[in-house]
Amino acid sequence: MLVAAALCPCPPLLVPEVASGAAAELDSLRAACFDAVGVLAAARPDRLVVIGPAEQAGRGPYPQGATGSFRDFGVPAEVRLGAAERTPERPLPPSLAVGAWLLSRTDWADAPVEGLGVGEPLSRDRCLPVGREIAVSSARVALLVMGDGSACRTVKAPGYFDERAEPFDAEVARALGAADTDALTALDEELAAGLKASGRACWQVLAGAAQAGTPLRGELLYDQAPYGVGYFVAAWS
Repeated sequence: MLVAAALCPCPPLLVPEVASGAAAELDSLRAACFDAVGVLAAARPDRLVVIGPAEQAGRGPYPQGATGSFRDFGVPAEVRLGAAERTPERPLPPSLAVGAWLLSRTDWADAPVEGLGVGEPLSRDRCLPVGREIAVSSARVALLVMGDGSACRTVKAPGYFDERAEPFDAEVARALGAADTDALTALDEELAAGLKASGRACWQVLAGAAQAGTPLRGELLYDQAPYGVGYFVAAWS
């Protein structure tokens, strides 16, 4: 059963070494992410699954001990998913590497950790069963769900300006803060893709997991769009 969830964005800029001189600009975002991970620890799960968007090569499960790095972003720093039990050959995709970094900065040692790379185009009809399967896999499951909102909030955003971006992000923020699984399930797949919202499929996996157990209470900890990208942090418990 799902007992807690933390929702965080996944830009590599969260890692101060990657952000370099601009690191201070995201200090409040990092603090909110650390607070959300703290909610996971307080729930005392017996299994933690980190879920994040991934390109084709990075999709699928990752065992505890999987490693990733930020070399593609100019930083040699490496991260490991949970305890160092083994070192699989396949590296973590960037979203899961950011999740692993968050856990390492909070000294996570409360439960075994696994990862799951989710394809951004995955339909809701496939996302929901994935979430339900994770939820029933253990008595006390927690999720760290990585993913960004729209990338079209300003003309300088990665996806340029789209007037649909702000209302889309507003509804996502409301749903995450309210732990509204029906609203997350109803997110428009085509609209999310058009707005380059990488978190849509991962949020719908979470919705499937949450619908399989006792309703959780949500709290929105961060809702801003630095660099024209919607970033949200929320905690469900």
